[in-house]
Amino acid sequence: MGENKTAVFLKKYAMIIVLFCVLGLFTGLTGGNILLPMNITSLISQNAYVFILAAGMLLCILTGGNIDLSVGSIVCFTGAIGATLMVKQGWNPVLAVIAMAIVGALIGAFQAFWIAYVRIPPFIVTLAGMLAFRGLSNVVLDATSIPLSEETGFLKVFGGGRECYVPDVFGIEGFNLTCFLIGVIATVIYIILQIKSRVARKKKGYEAEKMSAFLLKIIPVAAAIMWIITELSLDRGFPTVLIWIMAVVLIYGYITSNTVTGRTFYAVGGNEKATKLSGINTNKVYFLAYTNMGLLSAVAAMVTMARLSSAQPTAGNQYEMDAIGACFIGGASAYGGIGTVPGVIIGAILMGVINMGMFLLGVSQDWCKVVKGAVLLAAVIFDVVSKRGGKLIAKN
Repeated sequence: MGENKTAVFLKKYAMIIVLFCVLGLFTGLTGGNILLPMNITSLISQNAYVFILAAGMLLCILTGGNIDLSVGSIVCFTGAIGATLMVKQGWNPVLAVIAMAIVGALIGAFQAFWIAYVRIPPFIVTLAGMLAFRGLSNVVLDATSIPLSEETGFLKVFGGGRECYVPDVFGIEGFNLTCFLIGVIATVIYIILQIKSRVARKKKGYEAEKMSAFLLKIIPVAAAIMWIITELSLDRGFPTVLIWIMAVVLIYGYITSNTVTGRTFYAVGGNEKATKLSGINTNKVYFLAYTNMGLLSAVAAMVTMARLSSAQPTAGNQYEMDAIGACFIGGASAYGGIGTVPGVIIGAILMGVINMGMFLLGVSQDWCKVVKGAVLLAAVIFDVVSKRGGKLIAKN
């Protein structure tokens, strides 16, 4: 029984422990520079696309370990469409953003149709999409970049340009009080929601974790939120791109944990045949997962364009690998049916810390890819081995 509890604890908190270990390692190696406010801000802005894409990729993986290889190319293509409409066609940025979202959703729906209703393997469909939409991106852009003007307001809203921060209404020198208050409010809301969820479980007669375990879960998270917000307050304040990240995380966290639709993704990944026999339209579940992935790819294109201040033919390169890596590192099962949005966020942060730490140490991108690949493989091996260990314990 003791071994079983230890195994459950390691399975649940392994990546959090790894994250703190890696952060501590890079803190020591960089002389604490990785924890500087400006580097915290950079980590958020440079990895915004990972948080957004990983939330959508999780739904695909939940359906049975399936992945979408086309997201990077869709990011590039929808970005090319948006920049062309705004710069060359003179469209209003709001209309261009709506057009990007529609294009992304339509691409997702096109791929979802073949996956859900014709039952072509997702790997094949999305691999074809990766090649096709990367080529179409170069056709639309004519292999050249399209710069975006700050005058349109697009950059500011999606986290690019010089003024991509929530204005500080207090104007205190050296400390952004507006940013700090946003963090306090977010922390209080998080604690209230966690308490409410625990009380609701007890009222319904479900097993609730002990108070000590509950506090051990929420206190570190609340402390981490306040620490990050304090660092941002000491820099330039609350970046607007963080609003988009928080919106995606909250929406998809709620969907996966509190809605019937969210539970169907887990059910399909756990046992598709049994789910189908229980009356759930599994084809629709697959269709929703990949259509949604196309929509979130368009959102990721918006924040990517804003950060680069342009639409580029190389935009979105290997984004799919970062999103997939964040999901598996964050605890999503390679077999489907297991994974959470908070876990995905841990995975995305871990990858961002590795990127930032190795950049500050002057390590080449090639070695950075080697390290991320090793971390991803280790996470999947841990998932597979822990499952086998759990089955052996159950048999004994």
